[in-house]
Amino acid sequence: MSPANRPWRRGRQNQVRRSRARRWAEYGVTLAILMLLLVIVARNDRFETRTLGGQAVVNDGDSLTLLGERIRLRGIDAPEYSQTCTRAGQTYPCGRDARFALKRLLEAGELSCEGWERDRYDRLLAVCSAGGIDLNRRQVEQGWAISYGDYLDAERTAKAAKRGMWSGEFERPRDWRDRHGSAGELEHNAWQAAINWLRQLFVW
Repeated sequence: MSPANRPWRRGRQNQVRRSRARRWAEYGVTLAILMLLLVIVARNDRFETRTLGGQAVVNDGDSLTLLGERIRLRGIDAPEYSQTCTRAGQTYPCGRDARFALKRLLEAGELSCEGWERDRYDRLLAVCSAGGIDLNRRQVEQGWAISYGDYLDAERTAKAAKRGMWSGEFERPRDWRDRHGSAGELEHNAWQAAINWLRQLFVW
């Protein structure tokens, strides 16, 4: 048996090859981590909390436009503008009523919206207030929006008091959108926030 074919020598050569492969794999992982950190630093401005104030245009019961920025009230879901509900056997425009309710709330005082996260439509997911009133919570408390990742306690209160949509029967906005072929929108919870974070990080 030649020295080159001895088992211990072949074993040592295999060990050296495995060691080199492991070293290159570690280099690759380190480089990938460094690249990710560079991307996060370069795009850090996308995750800064924005605070906006001024005159707004109300689009529907859970969205508005403020200083050219489209804003979606985070954690709630109101009926779509053209959606209808029923009360005492009669159909009524609950989508329009939800929009009117939000417009009335804006009359309470100076409007301020704050948020950092963006949804799939590039709308800023924000918590808004007017005259010290939390608009997100109040829309749910009044029964013109339902919990969509937050404000579940406010929904229970509205349901028990039969306020707004809870005074009759209604289709949940998400189901209504699905039935009418609108693109789906997931609840505003921690899982969706992580997805939105990744989208904001990697999509230019």
